[in-house]
Amino acid sequence: MILHRTEKELLKALERIGKSGVEGLGLNPDSARRAAFWLQEKGLAKVEERESSGFSRTPECEKYIKDGFPEVNLLWKDGSMVSELDGEGKIGLQWAKRNGWIEVVDGKVKKLKEPGDYSLAKAAASPEKAAKADLEILLKRKLLKEERGKETIVSLTEAGKKEAKGIGEIKEEIGELTSQIITSGAWKNAEFRPYAIAPTKDAPIGKAHPITKMTQKVRRVFEDLGFEEMEGNMVESAFWNFDALFQPQDHPAREMADTFYLEGEEELPEKEIVEKVKKAHEKGWKYKWSEGEAKRRVLRTHTTALSARYLNKLKGNEGKKYFAIGRVFRNEATDFKHLAEFHQVEGIVAWDKATLRDLFGLIKEFYSRFGFEKVRFRPSYFPYTEPSVEVEVFYEERKEWMEIGGAGILRPEMTKPICEVYPVLAWGLSLERPLMLMEGLKDIRTFYRNDLDWLRGEGVK
Repeated sequence: MILHRTEKELLKALERIGKSGVEGLGLNPDSARRAAFWLQEKGLAKVEERESSGFSRTPECEKYIKDGFPEVNLLWKDGSMVSELDGEGKIGLQWAKRNGWIEVVDGKVKKLKEPGDYSLAKAAASPEKAAKADLEILLKRKLLKEERGKETIVSLTEAGKKEAKGIGEIKEEIGELTSQIITSGAWKNAEFRPYAIAPTKDAPIGKAHPITKMTQKVRRVFEDLGFEEMEGNMVESAFWNFDALFQPQDHPAREMADTFYLEGEEELPEKEIVEKVKKAHEKGWKYKWSEGEAKRRVLRTHTTALSARYLNKLKGNEGKKYFAIGRVFRNEATDFKHLAEFHQVEGIVAWDKATLRDLFGLIKEFYSRFGFEKVRFRPSYFPYTEPSVEVEVFYEERKEWMEIGGAGILRPEMTKPICEVYPVLAWGLSLERPLMLMEGLKDIRTFYRNDLDWLRGEGVK
């Protein structure tokens, strides 16, 4: 059986350690995770995914651990006037009273007893050992954040154990087979006898990957419909990826559990645009907008970041049609229908006479070019379109409707700060999902497994 180097390393590590999470094998966790699933398909390993959870401390919590909790520090201010306490002192006041450590007499702090070993401080320092009641208080006070994820556990099957032993025996009995040994003919010697030269075939003629073929076909369809292509970087600022789309800075999609953040900051556009976006957020979402948050560097989570940039280049209501086909990134576990990296198809129409009927007509025409004659739209919600719809196509082979993307009219709170154009029709559609239907696939990961037999025989026609 032909195995990749990482697969062999994983087999040997599991033979040595036994059943283990991929983080505890001494290998790159991402490479080990991929190798584990490949080995499972070959019947050499068993993979289990378990829900995992933990806690991380906020900067405020780190400060309390270093300088002391405010309710404990307040005890040093016995006899102080309550009216003279600063913000942290007032926080400590309510918790010290709740704990029965102090009371307020004639507007002054009066100490009643010492706290001893404060369980809340211990819980903050070691959340994994904390009592449930203390954790609930720390979460309520926003001193801890709960983080959930998935843990990948790998173990060897009987076939895997045999394969792992075989790798070890070959390594001990013979040396490494190098190109010099092959070209010199030394591989025929007795010490290299376990090696054999397999009969060869003519190399197959190269062909484009199915994703590449689908991308080319989508591009042709858009160009036939009179659209211009948008292009841009995969590394974006949070400003263009989120803020310019009228997505609030405390939106769950901005959490690290959903978005890949990178080190460093990106520059913001000209001050006039930034001020307009800031004003729209503070007026519409009622919070204090942060320039620092907008500068954060991310792997783009959607190609809509390109739409925002291109809309910003418009001069008046020119009437423009744009499209994009690009890779996007989401920080989520992969399974048969989800990937952490995939392709999104984006389209926008900026035209003052555009209507929802135009949007539906364009999307129906687009999918009819791929053989999907039945298309329907369900009312939905997206942060930066109103009205919003889910797009579904009828898959004849399964006789069922399949969700394939989202669409709507961009909200004026998004478009007017960056381009003064309204309405703007917009839709974001999957590239891999319709291709799965067309190819009859059940697992989206098939496109990226480098299965040469499938790649040579399949693909968009």
